[in-house]
Amino acid sequence: MLRNLIGKKINKPLRRTASFLHDHKITPNILTFTGLVMNAIAGYCYYKGFFVEGGIIILCAGLFDMLDGAVARVGNTVTKIGAFTDSVVDRYSDLLIFGGLLLFFSKHGNLGGSILLLAVMSGAYLVSYIRARAELVIPQCAVGLMERPERIILLAVGSIASFLTVALWILAIGTHLTALYRIYYTFKKSQEKK
Repeated sequence: MLRNLIGKKINKPLRRTASFLHDHKITPNILTFTGLVMNAIAGYCYYKGFFVEGGIIILCAGLFDMLDGAVARVGNTVTKIGAFTDSVVDRYSDLLIFGGLLLFFSKHGNLGGSILLLAVMSGAYLVSYIRARAELVIPQCAVGLMERPERIILLAVGSIASFLTVALWILAIGTHLTALYRIYYTFKKSQEKK
């Protein structure tokens, strides 16, 4: 959803930046794995209780996540295996970020926070999994409010602006609502094809 809202506004500067990176031999995979390393650092920050720093780092890592696809398009190197790699690395990034928070709550004996994190993690993975399975049945299933960019921005803003618990509750509810909506959407679209 966020991509549709701001995609056209950031397309030009994104393409210019991607061209610069491509001209300097920066490949999409370099950007993808740099983002992964940054998210690992963010996860460690969350584990140590440095929420503001973690939020800033995941926002910066999000830029790399946007740029890897843009560089692939500029360099005409878009491939299915590249998209697959990007998607898998995104899941590992989520695991590192949310895992860091889960370890923080566990370390401090916060059972409620730990259960909340499990709800967020399961919802985030269901959103991605349902899309992957749905697109075997229908052409596209990029619908719903809580896609990965929205999740990262909400978590980052919640971390930086000191409303992390509220952000996690919104993520827990929003991801599961998005997952359910994707199930409904897939059934509806599959019936239209008949």
